[in-house]
Amino acid sequence: MDFTKLRAAALKDGDDEEAVTVNTRALIDKVLARYSGEWTTLRELLQNAADAQATKVSIKFETLPSAQVPLSNTTNQSEILKHVLLHHTLRRLVVTNDGQPFGVNDWSRLKRIAEGNPDETKIGAFGVGFYSVFADCEEPFVSSGNEAMAFYWKGNSLFTRRLQLPADQGNPNTSFVLDYRNATTPMPNLLSIAQFLATSLTFVALQNIELWVDDWKIISLQKKAAPSIEVPLARDVETRTKEGLMKIQSLDRESVQMDATFMNVVGWKPSVSASIAKPGYDSSYGSSSADVPSLRSFFSRLTSSSSHAQLKTKAMRDEKALQDIVLEDLTALTTANVFLRVTTAVVKTSVTSSFAAELERATKKPPPKTTKLAILTSSYDEEAASTKDNHVAKAVDVFSSVLPGKKPGGRIFIGFPTHQTTGAGMHLSAPSVIPTVERESIDLNARWVVTWNREMLRVAGIMARLAFSNEMADLSFKLKRAAEAAGHGTKISKDEIAKFLPEALHILKTFTFGESTPSSQVAQLIEEAFWTAYKKPSIEIYSTRGVLPTTTVRLATEDLSGFVEGIPVVPDELAKGDFVNKLRDFGIITEITIGDVRQELGTKALTKSQLLQFIGWAGRKAATGQIDGPTIHSLLDVAVAMTGDAEGQGDVIALGTITNYLNVNKIPPELPLPPTTIPFAFTRSSAITELQALGWEPLEIVPWLRFLIETNGHRSKEQNLTVHVPFAAHVLQVLSKAWEGLSHNSKETVATLLRPIPMVPTKLGMKKPGEAFFANVKLFDDLPTVTSCQGVKEKFLAAIGVRKTVDLETIFSRLLAPATESKQGQHITGNRHMEVIKYLASVKDDIPVEDLKRLKGSQICPAEAGPKGLESTQGTSRLYRVSELFEPKESLRDLGLPILQWPGPPGSYRAGSMEGRFLSLLGLRGYPSVPELIDMMASDEPTHREKAMTYFIANHHINSYANFEVGTATKNFLPLQGDEKRLVSPAECFTNERCSVLGFSILRRDLHIHGNKFGVAIDPPMTECVNRLIAKPPQNKRDASTLFGYFSSRLGEIGQNNIAKLSSARIVPVASRQQISNGFINEKAAENGALLHLPPTNCYLGSSSTFSEIFDFVDFGNDANAFLLRCGSKNEPTKLEIAALACKEPARLLGIMQSPEKYLSLLKTLADDLPTLKRDKVLFKQMKQSKFLPGSIEIPSNKETPKSSKGNIMDSGFDPEEDEDMEDAPIKQWQLAAPARIVVVDDYISYRLFKGSLMSAPMDDKLEEFYMALGASTLGSLVQEDLRLGQPSEKQDSGVKLRNHVLERSKLFLHEYSRESIKHDSRWLEKNITVQVVSAISLRRSLRGHTLSHTEKRSAACTNERHKGWTLYVTAGNYDVYQISQAICKLLLERPNQQAYLTFETFLKLNLYELRSRGYNVERILRAKAAEQRIAEEERRKQLEAEQQQIREQEEQWRQENQVVPVAAREDRKSQAMPGAFGSDSPETSPMPRPKTPPKDRKPRGLFSGLSRRLGLDNTGEAQQQLQNFLGGPSHEPEPKADNPPTYDEANKTMTKKPGETEKVSSPHAVQQNLLNAIQSSRAHDSSTLFAPPTTQNIKEQASYCDSTPSQNIKFLADASNGMRIFVDKTLTIPEATFLGSNSSALNSFAVLLTEVADVYNLARKSLHIFFDEAGGTIAFNSNGSIFCNFRFFNQLHSRKLQSGDVKEQSEGRVEAAAYWWIVIAHELAHNLVKEHSADHSFYTEMLVANYFPKMMAKSASYMQSTGRRQISDTTPPHQQASLLD
Repeated sequence: MDFTKLRAAALKDGDDEEAVTVNTRALIDKVLARYSGEWTTLRELLQNAADAQATKVSIKFETLPSAQVPLSNTTNQSEILKHVLLHHTLRRLVVTNDGQPFGVNDWSRLKRIAEGNPDETKIGAFGVGFYSVFADCEEPFVSSGNEAMAFYWKGNSLFTRRLQLPADQGNPNTSFVLDYRNATTPMPNLLSIAQFLATSLTFVALQNIELWVDDWKIISLQKKAAPSIEVPLARDVETRTKEGLMKIQSLDRESVQMDATFMNVVGWKPSVSASIAKPGYDSSYGSSSADVPSLRSFFSRLTSSSSHAQLKTKAMRDEKALQDIVLEDLTALTTANVFLRVTTAVVKTSVTSSFAAELERATKKPPPKTTKLAILTSSYDEEAASTKDNHVAKAVDVFSSVLPGKKPGGRIFIGFPTHQTTGAGMHLSAPSVIPTVERESIDLNARWVVTWNREMLRVAGIMARLAFSNEMADLSFKLKRAAEAAGHGTKISKDEIAKFLPEALHILKTFTFGESTPSSQVAQLIEEAFWTAYKKPSIEIYSTRGVLPTTTVRLATEDLSGFVEGIPVVPDELAKGDFVNKLRDFGIITEITIGDVRQELGTKALTKSQLLQFIGWAGRKAATGQIDGPTIHSLLDVAVAMTGDAEGQGDVIALGTITNYLNVNKIPPELPLPPTTIPFAFTRSSAITELQALGWEPLEIVPWLRFLIETNGHRSKEQNLTVHVPFAAHVLQVLSKAWEGLSHNSKETVATLLRPIPMVPTKLGMKKPGEAFFANVKLFDDLPTVTSCQGVKEKFLAAIGVRKTVDLETIFSRLLAPATESKQGQHITGNRHMEVIKYLASVKDDIPVEDLKRLKGSQICPAEAGPKGLESTQGTSRLYRVSELFEPKESLRDLGLPILQWPGPPGSYRAGSMEGRFLSLLGLRGYPSVPELIDMMASDEPTHREKAMTYFIANHHINSYANFEVGTATKNFLPLQGDEKRLVSPAECFTNERCSVLGFSILRRDLHIHGNKFGVAIDPPMTECVNRLIAKPPQNKRDASTLFGYFSSRLGEIGQNNIAKLSSARIVPVASRQQISNGFINEKAAENGALLHLPPTNCYLGSSSTFSEIFDFVDFGNDANAFLLRCGSKNEPTKLEIAALACKEPARLLGIMQSPEKYLSLLKTLADDLPTLKRDKVLFKQMKQSKFLPGSIEIPSNKETPKSSKGNIMDSGFDPEEDEDMEDAPIKQWQLAAPARIVVVDDYISYRLFKGSLMSAPMDDKLEEFYMALGASTLGSLVQEDLRLGQPSEKQDSGVKLRNHVLERSKLFLHEYSRESIKHDSRWLEKNITVQVVSAISLRRSLRGHTLSHTEKRSAACTNERHKGWTLYVTAGNYDVYQISQAICKLLLERPNQQAYLTFETFLKLNLYELRSRGYNVERILRAKAAEQRIAEEERRKQLEAEQQQIREQEEQWRQENQVVPVAAREDRKSQAMPGAFGSDSPETSPMPRPKTPPKDRKPRGLFSGLSRRLGLDNTGEAQQQLQNFLGGPSHEPEPKADNPPTYDEANKTMTKKPGETEKVSSPHAVQQNLLNAIQSSRAHDSSTLFAPPTTQNIKEQASYCDSTPSQNIKFLADASNGMRIFVDKTLTIPEATFLGSNSSALNSFAVLLTEVADVYNLARKSLHIFFDEAGGTIAFNSNGSIFCNFRFFNQLHSRKLQSGDVKEQSEGRVEAAAYWWIVIAHELAHNLVKEHSADHSFYTEMLVANYFPKMMAKSASYMQSTGRRQISDTTPPHQQASLLD
């Protein structure tokens, strides 16, 4: 839709124009609703005064006296004022100003709403502020100059009247007179209004405001300003705002003083009792938080602690003291003042014309070209000057909202304070900022306005930055002036910094921005402009060096003033504040850097105390990782310190040269130190880790000692190592103490350094360490022994070379006198060598290594040479090295070894003694070595050889001879078993005597247990054994058994390489077999003893009756056979080998087997391993081509089968060949053929037809799969079937039932088969199978490749059509269930067989209960049947409802056609029965009163007689007679009696007919409705549903008659197969089990018959029951809607025919029985309508029969059509009676 065109049309062609009317009162109320603030009226009137350039405003409240509380007779002005405030109410408010009188435009705008002041210099903008007076005043009055205006209301419209005053009555002032709307307005809170007025005076262009209450001047406020000072604009300041709309042109600063003179009543708080009557008086504006109740105070009362309670008590005490002072005189005056600093900027605006137009549209005035903004702050000095000395002035804080530093902080003033805060400690006066209508917030939403306001706020931010810089400049000036006054010159000390620190805190707090309320954008915009006002990212900050820019000031994370006090840092008090935090966050100020510290360190040398602090600081930083190593080194490189106590004194330390620090635990600090080591005085307070983090290492002993030695000549005598004994002893003590902690290399270095230095004090003077002896060496008196070395450890002295023993030359020269020359072989008896040994043993720990080594190589001891038994008494003249001799032991003497001479009795030498241990250290031997013993055992002397071998065995473990590999010895020293004279090496003999069969040597038997000691192996290497076996295989079975048995004992040692060699080596002796051409073995040739050697892989172990003539079997015993099995022999040939042999020599193999059965058994074993055979593709291909599979050909006997019998083989299912004698049976001939020539019989019928032309595979499942895998074809694939079908039957109901039956039973059938055997499951069958009934089916079979064919007639067959899928065809008559099973099984199973056909046939024939009795799980199907029955019942009910609806429609049509009113339903005249009670029973048929004669104009018997004939029932016979009696008596007409029912005329005598009118018959639909009611009212016996006799409509063809007899005496017995309940007479004489056992089949047949009859009526099956009695004439009865049928009548009248073997007789019997019981049920259904046997009852019985006769005829026709066949779903033979669920 084009709305533009539509609007134009409305303006052009619309109706007459009408003005929009306004409800003035409602409009003003809505405007006032936005003025939610307090004192709105006063604010607007003060604003008007300011716009009128007034200097003074007077506000006066006039009161009304209280009518309830009169004024007391007193002249005390204080009491009178108190009474006025407590009890008076407000009458009028008069606001007067001395501004310019109203002009014409002013008077005009005053009466126009929303017509604001167009003057951009004025505060008023919207033209709605004046109307705030209507909040409390109904009709305001304004007087200004010589004119006045009165406002008054007419309805909801506001009117004014303007008055021109005479000149003499004129008043130069402007007054607003506001009479309060009601007389109950209480007095306002004086403190609140006083604070409001003080705040309002702050920026408004007024100088004086007075507040009056009646004639009392409550408060007078005055404002005075000092001359302004121009503030210069810095060069780098950006005076233009972000969007360029505004620019600061100039900046001025002035100080303002505000004075307040007020009565003490302002601070008076009425008592609680007095304030109850005037609750409004105690309201507050701008009062302290303590006076305003809040949630915080509420919860503080709940959670107050003792400290809170103390504070509260103090506050209450102070408040009470104040009130006491105030109440002394409420009219007493108190003066208070406040000093403020105002910075004002002149701002030039620059906006586009379009922007100005939009802004003017929004504000009703054009934007100003030049405007002013002012910020109000309280400097530190001025705030201190504002402090009040008067107690009342302090407590009654009139200026609480004036000072921006107090809560809620700085506000934005648009002439008057708004609710909007600035977020900082300053007020902002911005008259040109555009507020919202109620003037309480800044408009930051409206377009154009928001841009203007944002720029104004940015100007405020730039002003704040300039004001901050000005404040900091003043502070810097004060600091410098204070430093000069203190005599410090330009250097500012800590005292000055601390003095002005509070002022700096005040300045930073003032300009710290937080969150503003209610709009947070305000503070964000101002702060953004504040920080970005200067082009350089720097700002002035207060530091320890004064006010400096942040580029030169740093934040001190820690106190570094101890060594770098020259870096200006922010004091801690300021650093914790939000202002400095923002500097840090913005990156404007940084922390102290390493560069700063480095620069400061390079300016001057550190003092001793500064150095100490610097080392501690640097160490901590480096240790914690805050400063990395290179940075630390850069600091140390520039750091220089003086070690003196005073500045500039002492040695110079360049920390860059220091590499070590002193560990006083090692080296005392008083000893001389290298210049690269920092003195301990500077590291005393530092941790080791800190010093190490500086890159310094501890001074170690070695460099310190080297320094002492190198500088020894440059030190004084007292510190000379070689001269001053105490100093040398002190150094030795230090070295000795640190000795254990030195490394091995360090110890050697120390010893090397000290070795040439004579610094060891001795009694003979200072000696080198090697020249000094320990004090305990007293062998000679003239030795220089050590002295004056207390505390020096002997271990240290020994290590540096101080001697503990005398040198060997001296010992040899003094103690071992040279022995006299002895001749060769001369013996000596001296024992001087023993003395030497004993001395040396005593000092062995002190013998130098060189001397000890020399001792080991010196010949100092003789060997034993004495006679036997006294060997130690004499020694040889020759001296031996100790290592050449053996310990004096008897076992060693027997071996003839040289023994050390040790005189003394036996046992005097002890190896564990001190001398023995020392001799062992020199090399004295305790036993001979293994090579020496081997040389002894290889000796030619047998005795010597045996001793050596005995010693070796006895001491093998003691002497650890096992560590020597004796087996590697090459000398022959071991005797052999059987040839002890011959000696061999350990590698040439073995201990296992069984290996001798291979020709190996065996160790002497008594040495076998010690074979491992001599390194003799148990068995020879396996490779050598294998080589010998291959080289010389066994020649007979006995040798083979022995040899192979030996190898079997070593199976685990035979590796894969040897197995490979043995498996192909001809090592197995086998008797040769001569084969003749017929394939049998020549036994005589085998007996001649000729042998062949075969590889193990060609041999088989044990024996085999099957394969012994085909393969070579051997048996050498279990052990030997295990060896051959490992070498590749097998217990029997593998399937692959058998298959290969069968392919290669099938005829020979068959000849050996001697029977086809054995051959087939062999093939079965191959079939078991078919997957293995398939993996050998070459072999499997050969099997497919080889003629090795046996196939059978049937050769018929000479006697031919008659053609007549063969022609009907398939029709009758009878095979005449089965009755022939066995001598006439065909002959089955087996032939070997290729798999492709053999046929697998999968269709036995086709096989019997074409068996003369087929070579068939054995009929075995496993073999058939084997044959087919090799390429054999199935017979089914060779036989072509052509199906010829007759015409489809018109009725396919039986086909549908058959399909459902087949699908149901297929699920049970397939449950018995594995998944691999199933071709298609029942789901597939349900989707793909259809059943069609045809007139005839013929099947022609032909064999491909032959001219043979055969045709037969069938009753069932299955075929697949391209677009229709699979279809099962059955003939319309009797069909063979077996053929159905055969057709379906071919679809379900992969390979169906005869057993499958017969099994499925059984499933199709048996009902579910019989299948369940055979163990099949049919519960699920039974439940499904029950569900189907419920669905069928529901369908029956719906059908009845449909019929009833149809009846109603027909009845309506009948009424319209005949123009009669429908006969109303007649309720039963009987009273309503009690719920749960039983109604009257239907009359019994025995005894039954004879029915009365029906009306003459109605003959009901004609219908039954005709029906009997039409249903094939004549009027004779017992059944007909019983039925006739049941329905109404004999066929002859009885004579009427007195109790006859009324005739038709009598029954209708009350009905009259109008003259000339044709009598209308009753509506047939009413009759039909009654019949439906009869059917619907039937119910199950003992049902919980109450039987209610159906309502019937009055039918004039009926008459009333009643007859009632008691119900039968029956009880429940059992359920029939279809669930129908069976009852019997309580007086039954035969046992119930016997009755059921003998009649179960007939009872099931009767139950099925009754359900079929019930279906004709659409009757609920549960309403029918069976009962049995032994005597009586009751055929059936109706008991409260439940129908009972007598089984006795069915059993005697109909059971025989239904169970007949003749199909035709059976069908006729079913028709007869169904008709009989159909009539009986009609009779009983009529009793649902009429209890009595009357004409009415007969009438409804006939109507039931007439209405349902067509359906019964159709049912009877279906019975007759089923002659000659069996219906699977509906009926079954008597011996297989089907249940309803089937």
